Amino acid sequence: MSDQDPGSVPDQPWPQPQPQPQPQPGRPRQWPWVAVVVVLVLACGGAAAVAVVAGELSREGTKPLWITYEVTGTAKDVDVTYPTWQDGDLSTARLTLRTLPWTGELKTKGFMKGGSFAVTLGESGGEVACAVTVDDGTVRTASASGAFATAICSGF
Repeated sequence: MSDQDPGSVPDQPWPQPQPQPQPQPGRPRQWPWVAVVVVLVLACGGAAAVAVVAGELSREGTKPLWITYEVTGTAKDVDVTYPTWQDGDLSTARLTLRTLPWTGELKTKGFMKGGSFAVTLGESGGEVACAVTVDDGTVRTASASGAFATAICSGF
């Protein structure tokens, strides 16, 4: 126990605060500047990547493109469905063919990726083959036989 009188107040009731180390004058902290530089470099790199992709999309969007659709076979009753572009809008064309072969051409601009050309046989059946050719050399083919069978050329 203590030798002090219980009713007395000690000379130093609380410990004295320790002085905090002060940064040395003339040496500013560098890590905030490093962080700012890293953020700026990442932002500029991202902006450059977006600009490159946007430029490529713009060029692809105005590039003329020829697509050729073909149907061959022995069927006498065939329904054909394929994508078309009209005034910049994607739409779907539908035809009923009574004789084969049939060929259709489409000139478009820009992206026409992932299209689907479907040829469906009627009740009388028969055999059909479809082909899609894009002027960059992309060719897709498919065939079907029998009543109500469908050949689908897709991914062009």
